[in-house]
Amino acid sequence: MVSQPHNISFAGLIRSQARRLRAVASVGLVVVGMSLPVSAETAAPAPTDSTRLLKEVVVTATRRPLATVQALEGAQLQSLSSTSIADALKYFAGVQIKDYGGLGGLKTVNVRSLGAQHVGVYIDGIRITNAQNGTVDLGKFSLSTLESVSLYNANKLDRCQSASEFASGATVYLRTRRPECDSLSVMGAVGSFHTYKGRVTAQLSRGGWSGFIDGEYLNTKGDYKFRYKSEYEDTVGVRRNSDIEYYRIEGAAFHKGFSSHLYCYVSERGVPGGIVRRLSDKYTNVGREWDVDWFAQASWSHRFFNAHQVQFNAKYTQEYLRYCTDYPENQNTARVNNHYWQKDAFVSAAYAWTPLQWVSANIGYDARLSWLKADLRNFHTVRRLDQKAVLALQAEYAGVRLAASMLYQHYRDHTRTHAGAADPLSKFTPSVTLGYSLKGFSFRAWYKKIFRVPTLNDLYYTQVGNRNLKPEYTRQYNIGVEYHYNMAEWTASAQADGYINSIDNRIVCLPLKGTYSWTMMNYGKTYCRGLNATLSGGYAPGSWHFSLLASITWQRDLNRTDPDSRSYNQPICYSPTFSSGITAIAGWKMLSLTLSHLYVGERMWSYADPEDVLKPYNNIDLKLTGVWRSFTASLEINDLLDEQYEHVPRYPMPGRSFTFSLTYSI
Repeated sequence: MVSQPHNISFAGLIRSQARRLRAVASVGLVVVGMSLPVSAETAAPAPTDSTRLLKEVVVTATRRPLATVQALEGAQLQSLSSTSIADALKYFAGVQIKDYGGLGGLKTVNVRSLGAQHVGVYIDGIRITNAQNGTVDLGKFSLSTLESVSLYNANKLDRCQSASEFASGATVYLRTRRPECDSLSVMGAVGSFHTYKGRVTAQLSRGGWSGFIDGEYLNTKGDYKFRYKSEYEDTVGVRRNSDIEYYRIEGAAFHKGFSSHLYCYVSERGVPGGIVRRLSDKYTNVGREWDVDWFAQASWSHRFFNAHQVQFNAKYTQEYLRYCTDYPENQNTARVNNHYWQKDAFVSAAYAWTPLQWVSANIGYDARLSWLKADLRNFHTVRRLDQKAVLALQAEYAGVRLAASMLYQHYRDHTRTHAGAADPLSKFTPSVTLGYSLKGFSFRAWYKKIFRVPTLNDLYYTQVGNRNLKPEYTRQYNIGVEYHYNMAEWTASAQADGYINSIDNRIVCLPLKGTYSWTMMNYGKTYCRGLNATLSGGYAPGSWHFSLLASITWQRDLNRTDPDSRSYNQPICYSPTFSSGITAIAGWKMLSLTLSHLYVGERMWSYADPEDVLKPYNNIDLKLTGVWRSFTASLEINDLLDEQYEHVPRYPMPGRSFTFSLTYSI
């Protein structure tokens, strides 16, 4: 749980008669007494005359978020035995990760079984987009430049936000680190499966400006051993075509309300296919993928006249993807050599007005223009104009808080195909949140209706796309409670949320004209009930420090599509009923030890056979870190018990692996 600090500064010079000082002081004590715990400087001794000069008084209060949020930040985030954003998110309640095996495999996040397309991922408040297929590969983003990773069910509830931030079923916020001093660090790492990694980071902070440049290189063969065992087969082999080589460079600059970010990622990777019996060369997957992605973004926020705030965002993204299976040894899949180019331009403006301390209004407008070009046969360039506008209100009085919003979305596509573009889409969707705080407790309830528009692949992909698709609607209901406890050496917090999600017009790919002709269709309705709970705490006696983060998820995500079907009321594929995670950190002076345990229960992966289930698995990671002068050494052991498991059938995950890294900083 992340607390959001809000600082209010009072400065003034009081000139009055001595007989009025007591009355003024009494009123001031009453005002401060009604606030949360504060820290203030002691007033200067009174002059001998009738005029008293008071020093500046700084009042600091902690205002808890009204939204349902989980977060990892600072030392706790860096202590995790993880390499990508997906590795960190898997410890949050209600999160399911799909990983297609190895460092080179696609990694996507699913929150409360809404689907990856319903999760918005934001970096410094601006969304990472993919108009082609609607998913963000979290494996492309590193934890090394981040200050915090936060997961909000529904959306964040700040007083000044862009309209896009209201448009997802769940939101992931990545906040980059703001340097506080000049530094330079060099890191080298070596790991299992012929993995080699290097990173250089330069940070600068002076004159009110701060920023960093971070460059990273990784090369791995990904040739890990695995064992696949079922009722009918027992296969032992080495994972092939799971290699990856990438270069990533990021730069950022910050100054007061201004922030900017530049990102570039270049990679070549194998696309690991599913394993089959006997593992003969005939079935070796030979698909290769090349990526060149970059974006530049900037944001500026300013408060004026105390009651007014504006925020402007801009971003330009360009992505290139090549996918090739056109090799002589390929005897199992279709031979293709496709190229895709995607461009995206985004601007937004938001204005917040706080006429009174207890009420505020937020108005926002966004516009996004996306282009998709591909060299597929009979494919023409598609352009999409996406416009969003939001009106949001927040009020707080006597511990009761209310937030409500109405979001308007408009989509229009343009293409020159003979079938033309899909019809324009315009919709209004509401959201409302109610909360109440009493001492250390906070209670909340919220409702949100939202939809995801069909992606450009869903609508226009050659021989598969369907221009008549409807949007996929979700309705979310949530009720929750949280508690915070703080003392000198102890901190603790707990929260629990019960929720119901329903999805209509689910977009799926189904066979239409025989086995070899598939198309996108609106087919599906799901109903999900669940419970998320988290517990975190810290204890810091002397030179020691201990922290604990635990989460559990129980949910029943059911198919409610066709009452006459045998799959009716059956669990949705890949949705476990129970999962849990626990991360414990123990530190003494410059040493720290992190132990993480993740349990994921049984999941169905097909309705064809009730026995088509993925087995439960436990994943235990260990990380030991030590600091000596300018050196930091780290040893990571992932999957300590070497347990064989899968997120997707026949895509085995790596077993036990080791990584040693050494960092030098000045």
